Amino acid sequence: MTGSRSEAFGSSLATLAVLLCAPAAAAETMDDLYAEAKAEKSLVFYSGGPVAPYESFAKEFEQRFPGVKVMITGGFSNVLNARINAQLEARKLEVDMAFFQTAQDFAAWKQQGVLINFKPEGFEQIAPVFRDPDGAFITTKVNPVGYAHNTKAVAATDVPRSALDFLKPQFAGKLITCYPADDDATLYQFFTIVQKYGGDFMDKYMAAKPNFVQGHLEVARSVAAGTNIATFDSTATALDLKRNGQSIEFALSQDDPTPIFTLTAGIFKDAPHPNAAKLFLTWYMAKEQQSRTGVFSARADVPPPAGFRPLFSYKLADRYVDFVTNTVQMAALRKRYEEYTGPVVNKGGVR
Repeated sequence: MTGSRSEAFGSSLATLAVLLCAPAAAAETMDDLYAEAKAEKSLVFYSGGPVAPYESFAKEFEQRFPGVKVMITGGFSNVLNARINAQLEARKLEVDMAFFQTAQDFAAWKQQGVLINFKPEGFEQIAPVFRDPDGAFITTKVNPVGYAHNTKAVAATDVPRSALDFLKPQFAGKLITCYPADDDATLYQFFTIVQKYGGDFMDKYMAAKPNFVQGHLEVARSVAAGTNIATFDSTATALDLKRNGQSIEFALSQDDPTPIFTLTAGIFKDAPHPNAAKLFLTWYMAKEQQSRTGVFSARADVPPPAGFRPLFSYKLADRYVDFVTNTVQMAALRKRYEEYTGPVVNKGGVR
């Protein structure tokens, strides 16, 4: 999962000037796209995961480009993708663009020929591992699955450094993750841990009476509130709570590989407002906006979040796309982990 592949990816970033493709010869500027988007008047896009960050950017976008209204439908990627597939099947597409965790959807949509090949300004600054070479889809955010703990409930000497540390008695009944059968990134984390520590890790983990919930936003909120006190399944959403003064700390393990998953964006060929979608994606992927997302960017010229080293300096599990596109393995893993946790009963949200 790690090793030479992570090192190869890190090397590719270090030698980015050599490996990056040349920018498109006739890239459309934001001024060009705005002229077309004003006639379309609106943009409809679906966002997977917490909605608030996108809503704040949407307000900025509307102020920057008067006359173009942004309408966001938020939810879980593995629910919204079904809505899009139904619209595609009915040939009545309502959505222009999607930002989803389910990278496998974009690979499938490209194969079906339903995505626009679009390379926004600055495309050459996006690391090759984070963009489709034809421009059918690109990564908008790179999310590590890290460790989080409640700073009031966990002493500095007890902060977990490896997955095995979460098995200590003081965490019994106070651990939380997403349901691994319901969330691909969580499933990838469990898969990575079990690959390192063996199949009996799950028996030991379940003996600690962990809690499960739908969605990483609810995981972070639970730890910050002290309802649960630790997790090895946190996203950078925890950093937003910390910035707001809540009692949570987020870190990437120094001992275990850190899985990374991506938020991927693509624009549909039959989108009602294709130019508005192109304009938003160009604006959102610009260095100014990417520097303010609070997470790791796919752009090589954007520094990591404050307090973190460059992403590829960490020990990573970086084969997420390979993982989620292995449909036979995914089906078997979902079945196996649902036998441990049962079906989703603690439903979370994105707000």
